[in-house]
Amino acid sequence: MAPIFHSSIFKNIKPMHNLFFIFFFFLFIHAKAGFNPFPPQHLINSQTSVSTTLATHLLSKKQPDSNVVFSPISIHVVLSMLAAGSKGPTHKQLLDFLKANTTDDLNSLYSLFVPFIFADYARNRGPQLSFANGVWADKTLSFKPSFKQVLDTNYEAACNEVDFQNKGVEVVNEVNSWAKKHTNGVIEQVLPVDALKKFTSLVFANAIYFKGVWSQKFNRAKTKESDFHLLDGNKVRVPFMTSKEEQFVERYDDFKVLGLPYLEGQDKRRFTMYIFLPHAKDGLRSLVKKISSTSDFFDRHIPCDESPVRKFLIPKFKISFGFEASDTLKELGLVLPFSEVDDFTEMVDLSVGEFFNVSGIHHKSFVEVNEEGTEAAAATIVLKEKLCMPVDFVADHPFLFIIREDMTRTLLFIGQVIDPSVPSVSPGLPDHVEL
Repeated sequence: MAPIFHSSIFKNIKPMHNLFFIFFFFLFIHAKAGFNPFPPQHLINSQTSVSTTLATHLLSKKQPDSNVVFSPISIHVVLSMLAAGSKGPTHKQLLDFLKANTTDDLNSLYSLFVPFIFADYARNRGPQLSFANGVWADKTLSFKPSFKQVLDTNYEAACNEVDFQNKGVEVVNEVNSWAKKHTNGVIEQVLPVDALKKFTSLVFANAIYFKGVWSQKFNRAKTKESDFHLLDGNKVRVPFMTSKEEQFVERYDDFKVLGLPYLEGQDKRRFTMYIFLPHAKDGLRSLVKKISSTSDFFDRHIPCDESPVRKFLIPKFKISFGFEASDTLKELGLVLPFSEVDDFTEMVDLSVGEFFNVSGIHHKSFVEVNEEGTEAAAATIVLKEKLCMPVDFVADHPFLFIIREDMTRTLLFIGQVIDPSVPSVSPGLPDHVEL
């Protein structure tokens, strides 16, 4: 929450505006969809590296014992917009964190990402996709033409002029309506009536919606309850899906990987959910540690061939998860955007002595996996086996999952399932975004 300064006491404090960033993600897993040109691979590799760093820190340091799902690309895109409006040390720190040489690299990445990765080809049997950026600016502010052009051209962000001070309720309703529209009606309220504070001047938001169907649906009649082993040694009974069809599976020294492709549309994109299952029932933390220390881990561990399966069980699960990302980003070295510095002068025209800082970055996600699909190492040598004999893949203990666009190798969602028997919300976090 932003501090409120009283001029009679803090006479030498500069007037401060707040920037708020909101992320709304809704992901239904029932499970694919292309376009040209591809975004440059080195830019996607950098984005994937940042995504992996965020994910492994969140899973290992912040939420090691909780069900988690989040979309690192959505945090990345808003930080990229933030970089486009900054200068000085804050600008450099943002570029370093995002592993980019220039803001032109980031702008180029998303000018290609939006039309390629997130084009909606649902009518051509592909997944239903929505990716939207929105900006709400107080009517007293005026965007600099160069920044406004970047928002319009590279990020396709809808810019809205509002009256934060006198019509806060209307602004809240407008943001909520926007979120509802771009999540297909799933998220109806993300801001409470009293969300906007005295110094709120800008709100940035991003919404992602994904609903896909598996290329091979599971037979609902064959779904049966079985034991899922928890990290504390206890067990819960949950419904498991199964199939006798060949599956994309690879086996490594201490984990297996399963690929569940989504039904493809009439384009070049290919979306897949990958499940990374440790051999040991308590091996998830070791697996997350390995991911964090292995360069290009996900690219190196993708199953390419179908193999016969013997015992094959995947739990149905539903996860609701939200977190405030500021602390995580600060712990990873991104601190200046949250400090009282005047490095965001490339966004809007400000009066002498005014400045912006970021007071909060809020993220909210939902994922559901069922029979239909989804509605949301250095110099070491990797040993991989070609699985000709039938293999077991029984996900009856904690595992990690990702949803990836395989043509560009872009990570859209990352999460972990600790206990599929209950939906999860981060402790202490309400079911709405508070600014």
